[in-house]
Amino acid sequence: MMHYRTENKAIGQVIFWDKVLGECTHAETAEAEQHNRSKSLKYKIAAIISILVAGGIGVSLPQLGKKVKVLNPENDVFFMIKAFAAGVILATGFVHILPDAFDTLTSPCLKETPWKTFPFTGFIAMMSAIGTMMIDSFATSYYKRLHFNKKPTQVNVDEEKGDEHGGHLHIHTHATNGHAHGSSTPSDPPDLTRHRIISQVLELGIVVHSVIIGISLGTSESPKTIKPLIAALSFHQFFEGMGLGGCISQAKFKTLSTAIMALSFSLTTPIGIMIGIGMSSVYYKNSSTALVVEGTFNSASAGILIYMALVDLLAADFMNPRMQSNARLQLGANLSLLLGAGWKQHIPSQASNQRLEEVQRIMMLRVLLVKYLIVHEGTACGETVNFDDKA
Repeated sequence: MMHYRTENKAIGQVIFWDKVLGECTHAETAEAEQHNRSKSLKYKIAAIISILVAGGIGVSLPQLGKKVKVLNPENDVFFMIKAFAAGVILATGFVHILPDAFDTLTSPCLKETPWKTFPFTGFIAMMSAIGTMMIDSFATSYYKRLHFNKKPTQVNVDEEKGDEHGGHLHIHTHATNGHAHGSSTPSDPPDLTRHRIISQVLELGIVVHSVIIGISLGTSESPKTIKPLIAALSFHQFFEGMGLGGCISQAKFKTLSTAIMALSFSLTTPIGIMIGIGMSSVYYKNSSTALVVEGTFNSASAGILIYMALVDLLAADFMNPRMQSNARLQLGANLSLLLGAGWKQHIPSQASNQRLEEVQRIMMLRVLLVKYLIVHEGTACGETVNFDDKA
């Protein structure tokens, strides 16, 4: 009976101390974490440089399409590269960001109400996708109406100029962020507007989750966590840049607008890492505020990226008459899509391994605490506990 009471009392204390050893605690032992600030800082600097270069190259390659034949938007190889990049973006939303958002908004560090009583992650992602569709639809229809309202006046002006230049007719089409000259069909300006809207909304979704990734990496103090992510995030940034760069290239922005969009994409994650480095001493990733903000932004970003990848990138290219009439191109694009989506799987698996190591470490500490408390309570009552006999 005494032994039964001892175990019950020990287990009761373990339940209390479980809060101390759990994920919500602010105090972590140096031996358990083995954080090396100086070493992790070196890896963070390497990550900033690597991700910046990879992102810059990725988003810039499609802009070289006029000079490099393979990278021309009308080339078959470009279709397959774009399909691979779209697969990366789709997997980023479904496999990487959305599960993280679910974990964050269902964390034991958050209150039961309302975070455990309503599926906020799925709801926010759904509303984000619907909102993206609405913006996409309204913006496209607005610019179409704007173009067709201006078109008769523009044609009349050009007809008058045409009479002065020997009867030659030149049609000038104006878009919001650019100015295209030359012979044009009525379908060209709406397509151009569509590409511009797609590229801007896609960049918004990418930038949002890139900031979160950067801050998370910057606040980490574990070299074992940072080191494998340098190469993984660099490749991820490169292929996301390829997808975004392809959209920017098709949108035919002015040089300044193209440069601003490319720089914004390239600098977002490195800036996020630098912010994380600055916040590392005061930022606590498991605080309720940080969890809610991170989970909300990740959910919204996932909704945007999933919608953009499926509707504006994949559906637009895969339903293209050129791809529909070319069986070899269709097969190549589908394989590229699967490779892009499959390649992205290894980043979440690394995160899962890190979580598993943390859980194993916590469970080991709990087992040691149970043994200590049972032995302590048992010896205090004049009773000796032999764990070997129990086993």
